[in-house]
Amino acid sequence: MRKPFDLRRRVVLRGLLNGAAVTVALPILDCMLDSRGVAFAGAGDVLPVCFGTWFWGLGLAPGFWEPKQTGPNYELSSQLQMFGPIKKKINIFSGMQVYLDGKVNQNHYSGAQAAMTGVVSPNMGGYEISLDQVVLKGIGARTRFPSIQVACDGDPKSTWSARGLNDKNPSEISPLALYTRIFGPDFKDPNAAQFIPDPMVMARRSALSSVSEQRSELMRQVGASDRARLDEYFSSVRDLEQKLDLELQKPAPLEACTVPTAPQGEKPGTVIEDAMRRHNLFADLLTHALACGQTRIFNLSISQGMSGLRKAGDPTQHHIYTHEEAVSASLGYQPMCRWFADQYMQAFVYLVSSLDKVREGSGTLLDRTVIFAFTDHGEARLHSTKKFPFFTAGSANGRLKTGYHIAAEGDTVSRVPLTIQQALGMSVGSWGTQSNQATNPFTEILG
Repeated sequence: MRKPFDLRRRVVLRGLLNGAAVTVALPILDCMLDSRGVAFAGAGDVLPVCFGTWFWGLGLAPGFWEPKQTGPNYELSSQLQMFGPIKKKINIFSGMQVYLDGKVNQNHYSGAQAAMTGVVSPNMGGYEISLDQVVLKGIGARTRFPSIQVACDGDPKSTWSARGLNDKNPSEISPLALYTRIFGPDFKDPNAAQFIPDPMVMARRSALSSVSEQRSELMRQVGASDRARLDEYFSSVRDLEQKLDLELQKPAPLEACTVPTAPQGEKPGTVIEDAMRRHNLFADLLTHALACGQTRIFNLSISQGMSGLRKAGDPTQHHIYTHEEAVSASLGYQPMCRWFADQYMQAFVYLVSSLDKVREGSGTLLDRTVIFAFTDHGEARLHSTKKFPFFTAGSANGRLKTGYHIAAEGDTVSRVPLTIQQALGMSVGSWGTQSNQATNPFTEILG
């Protein structure tokens, strides 16, 4: 009598085909998961967490975005009414600031730098490793793409992701180009019945292994300076070997993985309507990339801090409006600046909703993800480093409670990245430097 399958976790079917052993992996089934759909039943293997950052420039309208109540029973403010469909899946943080510690405020830079690195440098250099790359190392994500960066304004320099000191990761600016990178000829469908390793990848892997095997002998023959240089080189070789190893392995099946159709209708340029169309194409592609296990880390930037986006038929850029547009006496805010910010907030809703539509067991892709949404100024008109609007979305497999408004008047913005890292399961007790160092996460939302 055949032994029954243990369906508490992912299993494979084994058999023979033309005398050769074959295996067929099963997708993630509901019966394999616990009641929350976040772990394999009886095994405790949690579905992998994902992390993303989402940047928009020039803040929001002061006094019009902050909810009046705190905690889980708050009412959305007038500017954030579009958050209604995602309210229970997000958190809103208000009142926090970036401390300059005597340094000059590098407009449109210092605020975002502090949010992503915990550091404020004395100039526009000194940009350290960013939060997304720290998370990448902390969660040990081995995927085909360690991280993906995209920008909606057509500028590859619109990015806050950096591997190290002044080593920023450029952004992809074309949804079609990103589609080709992810789902082009090199894409291996994790749900395909058959997997055949690419012989070219095998040849490259073999060549790299041969180089690696000679490393010890070579290192003994050179001086200290060359050893340091070679060590850096061989580290990059090892990284490439690991990436090639992944391409030689059959991907684990992912029930939620579907291959999208190639994006249509993208238009280059700085017209905001076109940029928002690119944003939504990017959001869809990133959702598919996460669901298909192609990456677990992403960064999406609407624009640079000094946003050059403009409304169709209007030559004035959003950044220029923040300086030149008067505050309406009847409305209490700058009308066009508010209009631009509203477009960005609707785009954020689209991204969050896109991830939340992908079912995984009894949960969704968003439920095992955390998105950190940040900006460069509290009030762009004054280049303020106070009262920043920050949001998070997703619950990191239930480790981050959602549906809260947290008001932390005068606290450093570093408390949010610290909370995120702990929610993602990382052993970190502090984040940031000098007055921007935080050791106190928001424990009220840590599950």
